[in-house]
Amino acid sequence: MNLYPTRTASHLAVAAVAAVGVGILAQEPSVVAWAGGMLLGLAVARAVTLVSVARIRAAGFEMLWTGPSRVVRTTRGTTIELTAEVRNRDTLSARYVKLRAVASPHLEVMVEPSAGEVAASGRLAVRVRVETPRVGQHGIHGLALEVSGAPGLFEVPLTFANPFGVEVLPRNLSAYFLRPEGGRSRLAAPVGKPGRARGEGSDLRELREHQPGDPFRRIAWKATAKRGVLLVRDFEREERDIVWLVLDASVELWAGPTGRAPLDLAIDEMAGLLSKHLGRGDHVGLAVYASGVRAYVEPGAGPAHAHKLVRALLVAAGTHDADRSDLDEQDVALRVLEHLRPLDAKGLADVRRNDLDKLAARADAMRGRAPFVVPLPEARTLRDRTLRRYLAAYGIDSPPRADTDRRLALTTLGQVLLRVGKTKPRASLVHVLAPAPDVAHVPHIDDPIRRLSRRGVRVSWSPPDMAAGLVPPWDPPPPLIDEVEDGPRGPTPVAPGAPSAIEAVLLRAHVAEARGHATLRKLGVHLVTPRRAMTSRVPLATEP
Repeated sequence: MNLYPTRTASHLAVAAVAAVGVGILAQEPSVVAWAGGMLLGLAVARAVTLVSVARIRAAGFEMLWTGPSRVVRTTRGTTIELTAEVRNRDTLSARYVKLRAVASPHLEVMVEPSAGEVAASGRLAVRVRVETPRVGQHGIHGLALEVSGAPGLFEVPLTFANPFGVEVLPRNLSAYFLRPEGGRSRLAAPVGKPGRARGEGSDLRELREHQPGDPFRRIAWKATAKRGVLLVRDFEREERDIVWLVLDASVELWAGPTGRAPLDLAIDEMAGLLSKHLGRGDHVGLAVYASGVRAYVEPGAGPAHAHKLVRALLVAAGTHDADRSDLDEQDVALRVLEHLRPLDAKGLADVRRNDLDKLAARADAMRGRAPFVVPLPEARTLRDRTLRRYLAAYGIDSPPRADTDRRLALTTLGQVLLRVGKTKPRASLVHVLAPAPDVAHVPHIDDPIRRLSRRGVRVSWSPPDMAAGLVPPWDPPPPLIDEVEDGPRGPTPVAPGAPSAIEAVLLRAHVAEARGHATLRKLGVHLVTPRRAMTSRVPLATEP
């Protein structure tokens, strides 16, 4: 159990040491005795704090979530409120300061009250407000606070390890998950495209003479008896589009502030397209790619199929795989070790720091308490995959890899388009949501796009908004130590060269975007500009 002095205790200790030095130099025993008494009092206060906190922990000092479930679903950009209880089973009250949540960096969490007192044998209700700027499965790992001893000169940090999951869904597709189950679905149109075609259906098209190959079940016996000619019923069916939506989930698209990165906006745009086509009754397929194919969902319709599509968006864009994460096996093991230690009954006392095999086995056994059920991420070894699955199951952040390979991503896109062109039933529309390619990478997608066009498939393309992350406010730099103690001293200063750097980056982005658009037009691709990209563009200083 670690113990830290408060600012007051530190000042008293410095003053006492200085008084001892002055007393020795002045040869004043009374001053030395007075200063020594102050130091002795600090030592007693430290011992009293250790005893009181140890007694509170032994009696039972815990935090519990009051909700019925350990997972809550919400939509991106909303604020939810959770409730928890801090319980003190000791006969003495416990004062605490700096109550905060230990959570994923993709959640913005505020806890109230941040300081207070838990009465003896009492409970304290805690409100946890959570803002959800990013789609995915994120974890709130528990609460942390600092308990003050009786004199108030020392504090002991304590952490309540009680995992809670927050599943953040795209705005436009959240209705498929948040609505009550049962009953007839109103989320899909009962009819499809207005056009009609001959085939199996429920609407009578015409009565015609029997032809070789017509099934006997279609014979209209009453009409045949009246006219004396063998007649059959010809029905018509509703035509529905077969739509394929293709999303680029490369790791470099996560660059930018949380909630305004290009991939954040691309997932929102993709969710809007999915909702639009599913509502029309179209059969929708989804392909998510990066350096490889991340997800491939065959075309379908209805709420059940919408569940598959949303799950694919949540999992495929993640960065827990070894080829998408900036963490190597040692880094992953360190995060698992820190998170698992307070959950383990023995505190991992029997697991050595470098024994990764035993740590992976212990982590896999503890995965049953995790809020999420996830598949095994990709990695070189089964041990690494097991450790990474522990991070994903508890919603622990895995930062995206810093480097990129656009050429490999465009090669994968060409393979996806070829596969879509061969999939039955034949697609009528393919919509790609990805950065526009440059001239050097056109050969990877030229032939697949031309093949789709020759088959009568319309290919459209929406480039994600690459400039939204440069719009203020920007993420602040890490605070200094004194800022952590006293709180922020004011608005975060912006570097003098920041506007110039932003203009340079925007200029390069606009030039590359214009070239990419010209390249796509030469291939016969229909360009669609997302509305979000048009509203978030930052004007350059050279523009009127």
